[in-house]
Amino acid sequence: MSKFQSTKDLHITWDQYNKKIEELAIQIYNDGYEFNQIVCIAKGGLRVGDILSRIFDVPFAVMSVESYHGEGKKDEQGQIVFGNSLAKTSPNLGNKVLLVDDLADSGVTLEKCVKWLQHYEGFFIDELRTATVWVKGVSTFTPDYYTDFLSTSPWIHQPFEKYETMTIEEIRDNWFEEDHIADQAAEEQLQYWIDKAKGKVDNDYQRS
Repeated sequence: MSKFQSTKDLHITWDQYNKKIEELAIQIYNDGYEFNQIVCIAKGGLRVGDILSRIFDVPFAVMSVESYHGEGKKDEQGQIVFGNSLAKTSPNLGNKVLLVDDLADSGVTLEKCVKWLQHYEGFFIDELRTATVWVKGVSTFTPDYYTDFLSTSPWIHQPFEKYETMTIEEIRDNWFEEDHIADQAAEEQLQYWIDKAKGKVDNDYQRS
């Protein structure tokens, strides 16, 4: 578990993201919590919950929650809207639950999700614990498990967020451009070996 001062923006790579989830898994394992159900808060908790589900080999359910909205309001939390039920493949929910999200921002979402699970008719939960990767200093809710406490509450830029501002046309164009560059490099490499076989490559020839 880390506590550190951070800048206004914190940029996370895929490698850092996956390592943090592994660190979170180790922390949960070392604590000895033997849960039989993961509930992940969508969308932020989906990837975290999926990886933890694979590591611990327990089923996971999805709680659909929408909180951020509005143009230019990324730092503000709007009204929290819950889905009608959990999306799950098992007929019943496990009685020892690990509720997972990527971060505790204001803490309001996690707090309300805990209450929702505890009071939803038909669920018989004996124990419920919470886990996130990051906790911001402004959060009013502290999860049972987390890897990093961010005292200055920076805006976290996660590796998949680029798709929120990209259109499918831009993605397609990037693919065509990358394919063209790859084809050009392959042609140059092939020409190098053809020239070398013909004795046209001298000692000073440098491959591009």
